[in-house]
Amino acid sequence: MVMTNDPKSILSAADFVEGVKQAAGAHSGVIPATPLQHNAFLSERYGADIYLKREDLTAVRSYKMRGAFNFFRKALEVKGSDDVPLFVCASAGNHAQGFAYACQHFGVKGVIFMPVTTPQQKIQKTKVFGGKQVEIKIFGDFFDQCYKAAIAYGEREQALMVPPFDHCDIIEGQASVGLEILDQIDREIDLLILPVGGGGLAAGVTQVFKALSPKTKILYVQPAGAPSFKESLVKGERVLLNKVNSFVDGAAVGQMGALNFELLKHVDPDNVLLIPEDHLCETMIEMLNIEGIVLEPAGALEIDALRWLPRPGLEGKTIVCVASGGNFDFERLPEVKERALKAAGLKKYYLIRLPQRPGALRELLVLLGPDDDIARFEYLKKSARNFGSILMGVETNDPKNFDVLHEKFEAIGFGFQDITDDDVLSSFIV
Repeated sequence: MVMTNDPKSILSAADFVEGVKQAAGAHSGVIPATPLQHNAFLSERYGADIYLKREDLTAVRSYKMRGAFNFFRKALEVKGSDDVPLFVCASAGNHAQGFAYACQHFGVKGVIFMPVTTPQQKIQKTKVFGGKQVEIKIFGDFFDQCYKAAIAYGEREQALMVPPFDHCDIIEGQASVGLEILDQIDREIDLLILPVGGGGLAAGVTQVFKALSPKTKILYVQPAGAPSFKESLVKGERVLLNKVNSFVDGAAVGQMGALNFELLKHVDPDNVLLIPEDHLCETMIEMLNIEGIVLEPAGALEIDALRWLPRPGLEGKTIVCVASGGNFDFERLPEVKERALKAAGLKKYYLIRLPQRPGALRELLVLLGPDDDIARFEYLKKSARNFGSILMGVETNDPKNFDVLHEKFEAIGFGFQDITDDDVLSSFIV
């Protein structure tokens, strides 16, 4: 089954599913089906039967290897054993690892372009998966620079570019997630929650459910700082974002794929939920501490979506969340914890205008309540000034404690500014 990459010639849902079945059969001996696990903790919280499709448990800890494997398989079938191409891709994470895994499995050579800013942990994992079959080239501070370099290399060396999401064979391979879900569950699914970055997984799984489970409602989730899909739906054409928040690196895409958008342009924009990055961190910490599940930001999007949905609409429903990846660099854990505390209203940063006189600092500190803890404190006493500035970070166990603290600040006459939600100022200072 060959699916064209021309958006004008998209296969019917039934024909597409047949191609996905062939893709799933081809990789079944190499990529074991990931578990669909009933989650008691989430089910009790929301009064629903909630299942997690654990794509974080693949060999490369994400669904990306499915698409890469299918692309390589079909490319090699077309080329034949006498004309094996050199493959190339650009990626800072999951796609690189899936690409490397496929190179090793098929015994072909591949070149991976990765940005200079890629964590060493991800570079090393990619090397492990690819072994001697892959060469890694570090180029550019940003992904766009890296991607352009990979394209130029492919043209110069006649290497076959393996895109991360905007290709029919990538979509077809990733759609096998949908087939597995339907094979693994013995009841009708009321709600399926899917992440959207470039759109490969969402486009493929949507086609599968359209054909095999048409009554299932699908909710799509994106990070609030990278709403390319939602904005494209609103405008009726693909939108290129001027600015992207890269925190949710697995879904922070400036423009979704052309074929992917064509397959998803029927979606109501109201069915795309935007998740604030800081609140997402609460879910990451919670799933780690309570369930022992390590999720990358993009892998937690679907679970975090539950908290933003009306509770009555969830109760008694069967819900599947695709936990799309678990490639989390633990060096980022302090940042994730920081964001989670801020989102929960348990941590704030202040700039305080303090009189430069004996005893003023003591007067400030005694304002703190018994559950308030100073997490950061910087004070520089300046000569020939009546007032000095303090940067103070405070953690507490109840957001209401900050209301009390603010009242105390105002009562004593100390000027203060809450900079917690000032992205520019807090990112520079904190």
